[in-house]
Amino acid sequence: MASYQKLTPRSEDYSKWYNELVVKADLAEQSAVRGCMVIKPYGYAIWESIQAELDRRFKEKGVKNAYFPLLIPKSFLSREAEHVEGFAKECAVVTHHRLMNDPNGKGVVVDPDAKLEEELIIRPTSETIIWSTYKNWISSYRDLPILCNQWCNVMRWEMRTRLFLRTAEFLWQEGHTAHATKEEAEDFAKQMLDVYSDFVTDVMAIPVIKGVKSPNERFAGALNTYCIEAMMQDGKALQAGTSHFLGQNFAKSFDVQFLNNENKYEYVWATSWGVSTRLMGALIMTHSDDNGLVLPPHLAPIQVVIVPIYKKEEQLAELLAKLNPIADQLKALGIRVKVDADSKYTPGYKFADYELKGVPVRLAMGGRDLENNTIEIARRDTQSKETISLDGIVEVVKNLLEEIQKNLLKKALDFRIANTREVNSYEEFKEEVKKGGFILAHWDGTPETEQKIKDETKATIRCIPSIELPGHRTDEPGVCMVTGKPSAGRVIFALSY
Repeated sequence: MASYQKLTPRSEDYSKWYNELVVKADLAEQSAVRGCMVIKPYGYAIWESIQAELDRRFKEKGVKNAYFPLLIPKSFLSREAEHVEGFAKECAVVTHHRLMNDPNGKGVVVDPDAKLEEELIIRPTSETIIWSTYKNWISSYRDLPILCNQWCNVMRWEMRTRLFLRTAEFLWQEGHTAHATKEEAEDFAKQMLDVYSDFVTDVMAIPVIKGVKSPNERFAGALNTYCIEAMMQDGKALQAGTSHFLGQNFAKSFDVQFLNNENKYEYVWATSWGVSTRLMGALIMTHSDDNGLVLPPHLAPIQVVIVPIYKKEEQLAELLAKLNPIADQLKALGIRVKVDADSKYTPGYKFADYELKGVPVRLAMGGRDLENNTIEIARRDTQSKETISLDGIVEVVKNLLEEIQKNLLKKALDFRIANTREVNSYEEFKEEVKKGGFILAHWDGTPETEQKIKDETKATIRCIPSIELPGHRTDEPGVCMVTGKPSAGRVIFALSY
């Protein structure tokens, strides 16, 4: 079980609170490899829940899973100039294929005779290897569309890492689709953004803003990047998912053409889209508190934990005779339940541990409850508890789980609304952005102005919003806060992870 030592308060040191929580809640830890993490069983169980629900939604869209190689020939990356420029500094390169004993007796060294004819890149993303493969799969319009996804690991050689949020190696899914028309590809990219938005909102209880990335913030090689942005409790933004309209760039780089129904050759249109274990960081920083994780019921590996409080084995048997049928009824409803009768830990230890791990609902029953036909029910989101009748407890728990799910979403949305504000001058912007939150401001649409703002304030354009924001109009024209030039509407600026 996890240690339930007190966490550093968020108000005292938010970064330290986060790092401690990830480790103490048994989610992940640093590995022996610099910048890489070990995801522990409890953390991986949450990731599996994310994976399973997203996978189901992808397949409803007709997407099929496949797997492509980890290693990419270096020449492939060179074929798409903008793409390689975007990832070149993060690439890990394999140069040799064999080790040998050091002649000087100092362990092992690279065998100089085993140098690869062509160096290989550990995938930072898979567009190039996938489009080299699609060339073999596509010849006619009848072969389209191709809707593929892969669940895998990727490597981007990050210098500053933080568990889940930014690691050199991380887990993700990457979808790659091929289409006959521009309209079909663009539409599919937007559909997948909607899948992400619905999932993060409905399952993770994180409110997001859908929008389009500015040219400076687009995915390398994309014509358009659609995104969802979320606000963390410290007021920083976190990109929760992206979907890219790639146009024909990769098709042209790898000469992927198809014979259309008019017997003419055309280049294929492409999308790619992905989310990663960064969602785990978003989950932690959106809902959790100074006592530990707070997990939305739709995602929690354990939705309900049941703890019998007993002195002797005979009393435990009586309690379990009452509690096991309740657990069975909850499981029959598809609710994930754990009955913890382990004698190695005290009830107080268990309560603190399950609180730290964010289990949404806790039921506890002792000898007096047995006599009175009652049970204690505690909810993690509000840390409230009460003793109620055992009669109808299954229905009470079922309804409470949905209430907690809705409450977490509302709380996060209220926080975002309270920390979203408009500014009209650059001086005001410089002061307001330091306070965190989303800043709605006019921008003249130029990369130069965007870069100037980033250089001077560290704030970036998170997105050009495509949805209405409560209490704000972002589509009204104005003038850029920096240059005074015309602006089509307000965009969202923030400090970010």
